[in-house]
Amino acid sequence: MKEINIAKMLVRKRREKGITQEELAAYIGVSKASVSKWETGQSYPDITFLPQLAAYFNISIDELMSYAPQLTKEEIKKLYHRLSAAFAARPFDDVMGECRRIIKKYYSCFPLLLQMAVLLTNHHMLAEDKKMQEAILKEAVELCIRIRTESKDLWLSRDATSLAAVCYLMLQQPQEVLNLLGESIRPVSTDYGIVAQAYQIMGNVIKAKEVMQIGMYQHLLALIGATPSYLLLNAGNSKVTGEILHRALSVAAVYDLEHLHPNVMAQIYLSAAQVYSLQGNTEKSLDMLQKYAKICTTGFFPFSLHGDSFFDAIEGWFAEFDLGTSPPRNEKVIKESMLQGVLSNPAFAAFAEQPRYKSIIETLKNNLGEKK
Repeated sequence: MKEINIAKMLVRKRREKGITQEELAAYIGVSKASVSKWETGQSYPDITFLPQLAAYFNISIDELMSYAPQLTKEEIKKLYHRLSAAFAARPFDDVMGECRRIIKKYYSCFPLLLQMAVLLTNHHMLAEDKKMQEAILKEAVELCIRIRTESKDLWLSRDATSLAAVCYLMLQQPQEVLNLLGESIRPVSTDYGIVAQAYQIMGNVIKAKEVMQIGMYQHLLALIGATPSYLLLNAGNSKVTGEILHRALSVAAVYDLEHLHPNVMAQIYLSAAQVYSLQGNTEKSLDMLQKYAKICTTGFFPFSLHGDSFFDAIEGWFAEFDLGTSPPRNEKVIKESMLQGVLSNPAFAAFAEQPRYKSIIETLKNNLGEKK
C-alpha cells in the first residue's frame, strides 16, 4: 500500500527537472531552507502550495503526495490474507484496530471495503463475547451499506447486498434480510448457456467450454450447498431427511465432491449428524460424525479451490477471484471452527460418554491441532 510521501516525490521531480532547491524555492516564493525541510521530511508544504507545486511538475496533487486512495486487486488480495493470518496469530483487538485504520484510510476504495466486510464476517466469532461479535457484524453491515449507496459498480453492490443479508441472518434479524432481498425468489439465471453459445458461434470452443463449466459448477455447488439448511428444516421428518440426504450424497458421489470441494461435504455430514441426533438415531449420527472427522482430517489441507478431470477448464476463473484460490480464513482458524462445530453443538452433548464419540473427538483434536 502506498503512503503519503511528498518528500521523496519532491526530490525525484526536482532532479528530473534538473533544478536546484534554490530555484524551486524562488518559484514557489519560500526560502531554500523550507524546500530542504520538505525534502527531508522535517516539515510539509503549506496546503496552499500544493496546487502550485503540482502544476510546476505537471502532475496531480495526489501524485505529488504519493497518495493512492484506491488499491489494486492484487494489493487487496495480499492485504486480506495478511490480516486473515494475523487473526490467527495476534491478539484479536490489535488486528481489529488495524482493520479499522485501513478501512478509514481507504474509505472510498469500494472493492477493498467489500473484502474487509468479508474479513470481519469470517472472523467475528473470534471476539471474546457475543456482544462484541454482534458489534463487528454490524460494522460489516455498515460497510456493505456504504458500498450499496456510494459505489457505482453494480456487481459490487450486488455482492455487498448478499453479504449484508448473511450478516443479518447471523444477527437473527430476518426481517432485515427480507427488506434487502425481497420476499420473492427470482428465477436462477441461465445466461451462461447463452454466452457459451455465442462463443461457440464465434468459433471459440475453448471459451465456450469454460463458460459452460463455470455455470455448471456454480449450480452444482448451489444445489449441494443448500442441503444442510434443508436437512435441518425437515429435521422433524426422518423419511424426508433420509430422502434429502440420499439424493444429495448420490449427486455428490457422481461429481466426486469430497475431492472437488471437501468443505461443502463436511457441512453436509455435520448437519446430517445433528439431524440424526435430534431424531434419536445415535448410530447414524455417529456415522455422519465419522465421515465429518475423516473429511476434515484427510486431505482437506491445504485447502484451495480447484477443478478436476471433469471441470478441467475453470482454473483460470478461480485465479481471477478477488481473494484468489485460498480460503477466506486462516488454516488455524478453520481447524478450530471444525473442532468447535462438534464440541460446541448441543445436539452431540448426549454422546459425551460414548466410546465411539470420544474416538471421533480424539481424531479431530489430534489432527486439527489441539493435541494433549
